[in-house]
This record gives sequence, C-alpha cells and structure tokens, in this order.
Amino acid sequence: MISDRSTRSDANASLGDLLRDWRRRRRMSQLDLACDADISTKHLSFLETGRSKPSRHMLMHLAACLEVPLRDRNVMLGAAGFAPSFQERAFDEPALGLIRRNVEIVLGAHDPNPALAVDRHWIMLSANRAVAHLVGGAEPTLLRPPVNVLRLSLHPGGLANRIVNLAQWRAHVIARLRRQIDTTGDAVLSELLEELRDYPCPPAAGPPPADDTGMIAIPFRLATIDGVLSFFSTTTLFGTPIDITVSELAIEAFLPADPETAETMRRLAARADPRRDTATVRADRAVLVP
Repeated sequence: MISDRSTRSDANASLGDLLRDWRRRRRMSQLDLACDADISTKHLSFLETGRSKPSRHMLMHLAACLEVPLRDRNVMLGAAGFAPSFQERAFDEPALGLIRRNVEIVLGAHDPNPALAVDRHWIMLSANRAVAHLVGGAEPTLLRPPVNVLRLSLHPGGLANRIVNLAQWRAHVIARLRRQIDTTGDAVLSELLEELRDYPCPPAAGPPPADDTGMIAIPFRLATIDGVLSFFSTTTLFGTPIDITVSELAIEAFLPADPETAETMRRLAARADPRRDTATVRADRAVLVP
C-alpha cells in the first residue's frame, strides 16, 4: 500500500537547494530563470547559494515562473522563514462543499459516459454511475476505498485482463505517470510507478488494430458483456486554484471513441433506474458496483 508522505525528503533543505532543484527539474539554466523572472543572474545565483534572502513577493514570483505546485510553494516559504500561503483541506470538509457540488455536477453531466474525480495520487474521490459499467468484475479489494484508479486499471485482478489494447494502454499510463513525476517530484507517485511496472507485462504491442488506424489518440478499449467499449480519455483541472486540494484535483472523463460505444452507453443508462442516471458516488464511502 502506498504511504501518504511528502513529495520529497526536503523538510530540512535550504531555500537555495529547493530553488536549484526546481530550476533543474524544469530544465532551466540560471539565465533562463533570471530572464523569465526579470532579475539578474547574479541575484539569482546569490539566492541559490544563500548569500541573499528573497522577499516573500520575490519568492512567490520565482515559484510562479518555475510552475512549482502549491504544496511545494509552502515548503519553499517555510525554508525561507515565512508562513505558508496555501491551505490544504480534505475533500470532504465543509469548506470545500461548493467545490464538491460543482465536481458532482460536472460528473453527472458526463452521463451516460464514465467520469471520475481523482487526487494527486490517483485516488478516486467521486464518480458518476457510469463508472460502474467499467469496473464491474474487478476484485473487491481493488474497489474498496481508497480506490487507486491506475492500480485498478493495470492490476491483473482489476481491468487489465479485459483491456483489449493493454500493451498500448499500459505504455500510455506509465508514460503519463512518468511525466507527472518529472513535473512534481512526488515520491508517492514514484512508488506507484514501480508497483505498476512490476505487474505482468502484456506481449509487445504490434501494429494498432485496423479500427484504430484513424484515431487521433490512444483509445481505452475494454471488453464487457455488452461488447468492446472504446473511449478517449480527457482531463479537466481547476484554473487558478488557491487551495492545495483543489489544485491537485482532476476530473477524468471517458468519451465514446466510436458510435457503437456511444449507443451502448445510452442503452445501459436507459436500462438503469432513471433516478440514478445523473447521480454520483462518493468513492471514499462505497464500493463501486453496477
């Protein structure tokens, strides 16, 4: 099980070390960052070596230029001796009630197609009813909260055995997770990546299936009792968040990649209880079942 520890072992790192770490993570030279921040390279060098201390405003300006996540901006502020600027509240706290309602509205609007909300570690926070049509048949232990959707997707007891293009989809998921790790440096995600890479690897991918040659992106193709469903995945993020939890929240939606899938999802929704068509499920309180 993945622990919920901090991004890196930087609790005792100096501000200069953190600035240099994020600059290198963004593959920027001192000149690159100095130009973006409109300061001299000498000033930036003094900040990185600890010979100068930035003002709070300058520190936040540099963090913005480096696109440092809000969680890590608090770490940088602490290293510089400042109080944190950004709150972190649990998704189920009353203060985030409006955010939760808006998330549930967005998820419900995607019906009859699957959509779910995840946190920074890919833990499912909420899902619409259509998600149950994807996860049915997975091992119950993988569906008990907290549900990690990447683990559920690629675990042999999850969806892996039913993903028609598993080699393609696995490569896509792992590449996306690697990019996320490169961006955030999150050690928990690094552990998750190692876990996913240890799962049985499907045969090497050959040419794409004949019906995939005209696709604009890699589809998620899942075998179900209603036939093979094919989806494109999309990601929605909140713009300009000032809360850490909201900044790390993402909505993953699966849109039909062919007319047959669209028709099947409409038929499944019509077969369900009409009172449940636009409902959402709190993923931390219920096992997802059709």
